[in-house]
Amino acid sequence: MAHHKPTLPHKTCPICQRPFAWRKKWEKYWDEVKYCSERCRRSRDTGATHA
Repeated sequence: MAHHKPTLPHKTCPICQRPFAWRKKWEKYWDEVKYCSERCRRSRDTGATHA
């Protein structure tokens, strides 16, 4: 059974404008994380939105 973790830090993706939460794989460079997914990171160059 999944549970919500409200204590995790959140950011908003500049491409899709959706909030995303901290993940263990981003632990060492959370301050540098800007995009919620690889798809958003790739679309930053084209300026396209896919929300």
